[in-house]
Amino acid sequence: MMDIIQIYIQFPTRNDCITHIEKCRWNQKPSCPYCHSQKCTPIKNEHRYHCNGCNTPYSVTVRTIFHKTHVDLQKWFLAIYIMMNTRTNISVRQLAYEIRVNKNTAWQMIKRIQIAILKERELLERLIKFDSQNHLE
Repeated sequence: MMDIIQIYIQFPTRNDCITHIEKCRWNQKPSCPYCHSQKCTPIKNEHRYHCNGCNTPYSVTVRTIFHKTHVDLQKWFLAIYIMMNTRTNISVRQLAYEIRVNKNTAWQMIKRIQIAILKERELLERLIKFDSQNHLE
């Protein structure tokens, strides 16, 4: 089973998490979430892009559950894993305890993840997928 230590080893920084999300969402080919153009310019020293089609800056988190979050992405990965691999609904207090956030944050995360499970389940599954050696791919 995945645990918080394993996630922090696999993804020690926010940039590592962003790179993983980019791989899972775009397969390393950025696509504008506003106009869907793949004509973009990377913004130097950031994990952001500038769309040459609609002239809008964006990151991989736009229009996902991670957009404008202040919670560590590692905690998001763990919460997604817990929710997608629990047979019954996890309580707000239990999730808050498991990922070390307050109950209001856990409640917001649960709501976002529930919606994402319905709308973008494949992306969530790719984010938490294990390889044969029990590490994230």
